[in-house]
Amino acid sequence: MYPEARPPVIIVGMHRSGTSMVIRMLEALGLFVGERKDPNHEALFFQRINEWLLRQSGGTWDYPKGFHYLLENREVRVLAADYIRYLMKTPRVISFLGWRKYLRYHVPSNLDIPWGWKDPRNTYTLPLWLDLFPDAKIIHIYRHGVDVANSLKTRNDMVFAREKILYEKRKPFYFFIPKSGGFTDTIRCSSLEGGFSLWEEYLNEAKVNMHNIKCRAMQIKYEDFLAKPYEILKSLMSFCDITASDTDISEVIRQVKKDRAFAYRSNPELKAFADRVAERLRVFEY
Repeated sequence: MYPEARPPVIIVGMHRSGTSMVIRMLEALGLFVGERKDPNHEALFFQRINEWLLRQSGGTWDYPKGFHYLLENREVRVLAADYIRYLMKTPRVISFLGWRKYLRYHVPSNLDIPWGWKDPRNTYTLPLWLDLFPDAKIIHIYRHGVDVANSLKTRNDMVFAREKILYEKRKPFYFFIPKSGGFTDTIRCSSLEGGFSLWEEYLNEAKVNMHNIKCRAMQIKYEDFLAKPYEILKSLMSFCDITASDTDISEVIRQVKKDRAFAYRSNPELKAFADRVAERLRVFEY
């Protein structure tokens, strides 16, 4: 390990909660979050590991609670950590580091620059990542549950509409080749209640993990960030040991859309749903 090596910053938080927006800003200001990333700005290397981890206990991003069985099985947990540690020593890690950083650092744990990765699945797999990086810093970003549920449903409706059209076009080919995928991104989140209950599960999981970490964790409410992006981004930079000019900060926060806070209030259907789940929202101070 390099003498000045730094622990990672691990970003957790429910899907559709603003994690992509925040990670893009931090990356623009100096946080290295991977060479190859998906459209949601998630490093493919760590994303695939998280997906593999969840599958070991029959879990997926929208049904993640089964991962607790892996965490509770000490022997499997130790082997899983050993396997990931081994993966990070193989050329596969070039996907995250890129060639230049791979040739210089070889493994992520040698990085002497601010670095980390974002993936909502980290919310559940975090205890295992802390087995590997016990000094890691954690950022938890959370958003109003009705806005999250609506965003998930809207995205899923779009996926279903597209898949329905493709199904009709490709149906004759299924006579020879079975259909490989499904018709939706997530059946659970095709309803507001399904998405909202998943939001509750993620926030409850994050609450437990944040309590266990305490001083190395920072929690950001999405709506607070939209209201005071400069101040909160400065705090995040300090937390991540990032240095950037005020001009750079002012430039990146231009993408903030303050009207996205509590967007559900402008929709009567969503407002009615929020009223029905008001007591459940109050558990998380909403």
